[in-house]
Amino acid sequence: MTIAITGASGALGRATAELVLQAVDPSEVVLTTRHPDSLAEFAARGAGVRPVDFADPRTLATAFTGVDRLLLISTDAVGARLDQQRAAIAAAADSGVGHIAYTSVPEPVPANPALVVPDHAGTEQALRNSGVRWTMLRNNLYAHMQIPVIEQAIEAGRLVTNTGAGATAYVSREDCAAAAAAALTQDGHADKAYDITGPEALTAEDLTALASELGGREVELVHTEDAAYAAGLRAAGLPEEVAEVVTSFGAASRGGFLGNTSSAVSDLTGRTPAALADIIREALRS
Repeated sequence: MTIAITGASGALGRATAELVLQAVDPSEVVLTTRHPDSLAEFAARGAGVRPVDFADPRTLATAFTGVDRLLLISTDAVGARLDQQRAAIAAAADSGVGHIAYTSVPEPVPANPALVVPDHAGTEQALRNSGVRWTMLRNNLYAHMQIPVIEQAIEAGRLVTNTGAGATAYVSREDCAAAAAAALTQDGHADKAYDITGPEALTAEDLTALASELGGREVELVHTEDAAYAAGLRAAGLPEEVAEVVTSFGAASRGGFLGNTSSAVSDLTGRTPAALADIIREALRS
């Protein structure tokens, strides 16, 4: 059985590739990337490396030849990636890939205000329509993205948020990689959707309490509306499109779309998912 991973030079792709290579013979692993040279160490271990760029359909024609199972890691081209990912699914189906796992988001439904939802919902639908067996890995927000949030809150003495009373089940990238590797190397996960979450859902009040504890002083929680929050992110130097996406995740949390926890990480990997507080503490110690 040959397993392929797209976007293998990215952080999630590399972490997943490392775990897959520990589970199967490297000759049965294919890694696709826009930057083949960056995967030289995996190639040296016996994995196949193929240059593939979703923005160049010509590279998809032979990208998945001989592949049985594929991890399709969603690209970072928000708003432009749907057609590219549909083309990748079609190419995989044409090449005889029998099972595709896809990294999606929690609750990709029309009511979810997260700006990434249309891309993910469309890709999920394309997978269901493809005739290929599928697994949806609906990864919650990455815990490591909260490290600078906590650091800034400690420094400023205030945590500004648009999440309201909403909670988010932050998950480590390493746990997402472990879940993806399990879905690729184990049987029994076809045609299933998994919410990949951390062990608990945390509110802005929880994050503020953590910042106060780690900073050794009181941190104020400041609630703000979406427009003001996005303006603050732009003022801090984030590009317009990034500020809008981040703001939309806050709205999704406020709306209850990111607060569900699941046992999927433990069920798939046999390990307990990392807690956000532990990840933050480790980051601040280093």
